[in-house]
Amino acid sequence: MGVKLIKISVIYFVIGVSLGLYMSITSQYHFTGVHVHVNLLGWTSMTLAGILYLMFPKAGMSVLGKIHFWIHNISLPVMMIGLFFLILGHTALFPFVALGGVFIVIAVILFAINILIYVRQPEQENEV
Repeated sequence: MGVKLIKISVIYFVIGVSLGLYMSITSQYHFTGVHVHVNLLGWTSMTLAGILYLMFPKAGMSVLGKIHFWIHNISLPVMMIGLFFLILGHTALFPFVALGGVFIVIAVILFAINILIYVRQPEQENEV
């Protein structure tokens, strides 16, 4: 799961930076919330989770790791696309923002539980 999370996070990085460039060029900052969430929940969080899953393979290969991966990667685009259109005035899409947000929180909680279960100090062979 680690490598997959890192590769997907790079796509979010490109999207977030591109949106930031668009906002800078046009001096229109309506989509700042989308820009920030794509960079934080897409690029940064997924990269860090991917690195942790590579450092602690049991966490990355666990059922919790796989569930975290899928919930995060399904709910983030739902939330971001919903937020994008909500900002444009399509208030009927608010449930997508709310639902995506709730599932992102669930994914993060599952990630935290996974880390607490599987991340351990390596055994020291020659402890004094």
